[in-house]
Amino acid sequence: MNFQPFSDEQARVIVNLDQAYHVWMDALRTLNDMPYNMRIKEVSGREYLYEVTDRRGSMKSKGPIDPEKQAEFDQYKTEKAELKDRLAHSRETLTEQASLYRALRLPMLPADAGKILREADRLRFLGDQAMVVGTNALIAYALEANGFIRDAPQETMDFDMALTGINADEDRPTLWKVLKETDMTYSVNTERPFQARNAKAYEVEILSAPSRIGGQIAQDRPRPIPLPEQEWLLNGRQVDRVVGVRDGEAARMVVPDPRWFALQKLWMAEKPERDPQKKPKDHKQGTALLDAIWLTMRHYPMDNTFFEELPDALKPHFELWAAKRPQRK
Repeated sequence: MNFQPFSDEQARVIVNLDQAYHVWMDALRTLNDMPYNMRIKEVSGREYLYEVTDRRGSMKSKGPIDPEKQAEFDQYKTEKAELKDRLAHSRETLTEQASLYRALRLPMLPADAGKILREADRLRFLGDQAMVVGTNALIAYALEANGFIRDAPQETMDFDMALTGINADEDRPTLWKVLKETDMTYSVNTERPFQARNAKAYEVEILSAPSRIGGQIAQDRPRPIPLPEQEWLLNGRQVDRVVGVRDGEAARMVVPDPRWFALQKLWMAEKPERDPQKKPKDHKQGTALLDAIWLTMRHYPMDNTFFEELPDALKPHFELWAAKRPQRK
């Protein structure tokens, strides 16, 4: 296979980007969890403490100012100022590391996909309720393999996410909120209700295993079509990686266990209903990823125990690959 390990410098930048992103995201989430603002306002000659709830200036009273409320107000202002300073510094570090990542020509995510993932991560939607599937996942697998998987095509003009929430919860962020917070121009494709598009015609396709359809509340959208083969991607251990984005930013990706993803790709390449133009890419991606797992991801065993876990539909694909797998050094 055509696999090229990352250089020591590339590997170092990947680690640094990951650390910088998590520090920045932690600061961003903490700031977002605080009240939007607090204000002391005089009403009829008496001062009251108000919480500003949104950017439009909506407020709710917390009562007349007394020593306790004054202390609450002072503490809020101090904590917010400290958080803003921490966010600014962490942002500088993240921008620097993302720039180095890009300069070293490491695998990169399209800008629109990165925007969605950052918002999904900020809202704690990523991982808990969704993961990345489809071609974009190969970027995370390359980082997990610590090298370029040259035989696995990574270019794509759309973005696939699979919903993974088990039980619907009205209090959790919705997919629609994630998309609208990312870009207000996203709308559901009426001809393909499992797909959303923005004003630039960037497409986001939403998938789901039948067992996870109930994890989306009724008012949320787009509405995925349950696909039995998505059940396979719920197995094993997910990969969680921070990657560079083409716009100079970074984003966190949560993707399926690479073994199950690769075998599903090989199965898709033989699926009669599959678009014939996509089948060669599916086969190349599945084979190249299995080779990379075998050669570099020893923490994802490809042994008899794993083989016995596979459903009958996937075992022939594993056996065909195993008969031609590359030699380990």
